[in-house]
Amino acid sequence: MLTYGSAFERELSKLIHAKVELLINNLSNGYAIDRIETYREQVGKISGLREALELFEEANDIVSKRERGI
Repeated sequence: MLTYGSAFERELSKLIHAKVELLINNLSNGYAIDRIETYREQVGKISGLREALELFEEANDIVSKRERGI
């Protein structure tokens, strides 16, 4: 059985991954991209979400090591 924290982490990660995929699909299909500024904004969102996932994984590693006494 997952703890609340574990379930929250898993669901948040899934939501972020799904949002990144949606943004990538929208860009590749040209949906609602009518100006270069809009394109840059969407690319920035993708970049920010990917960075958030990296930080999320880094934080999980730090906590995991701390719990194991490393």
